[in-house]
Amino acid sequence: MQVSDIMTRAVVSVTPDTVVSDIAATLIAHRISGVPVVDAADRVVGVISEGDLYRRPEISTERPRRRWIEFFTSNSILARDYVHSHGSKASDVMSRNVVQVSSDTPISEVAEIFERRQIKRVPVLDDGKLIGIVSRGNLVQALASGQSNRGSTPVIDRRIRE
Repeated sequence: MQVSDIMTRAVVSVTPDTVVSDIAATLIAHRISGVPVVDAADRVVGVISEGDLYRRPEISTERPRRRWIEFFTSNSILARDYVHSHGSKASDVMSRNVVQVSSDTPISEVAEIFERRQIKRVPVLDDGKLIGIVSRGNLVQALASGQSNRGSTPVIDRRIRE
């Protein structure tokens, strides 16, 4: 079975200039836990998840830092952490090292990526453009729907799902 058999095609995304409060509202409105960040050419430039948003000064959840740690941490890391927790736009808080897959990636490889990288979703790109997203939930849905793990899904089944 391949990513194209289980991925979500209607992807909710944000732009690098989307403000943090709008990102949070988007996650809530769509009942999702993360979104890709795409540029004007629909190319993925980052990903934002709930984990990027829950340590914020606006809600008094910013991580306290012990003063002695600052002596052992480089200024660039301290600055990056500050921008991440205080940034106002997607480009400030997004994860930039995005793991991505193509539509013909075997789902067994996706499961390995989720475990190895400890992530919950990966954007699906073809020719560099966002065409879908696959999450751990998609893998569970495949199991619940009784989709066979032997070979790929017949073409007719793929067309029905699309």
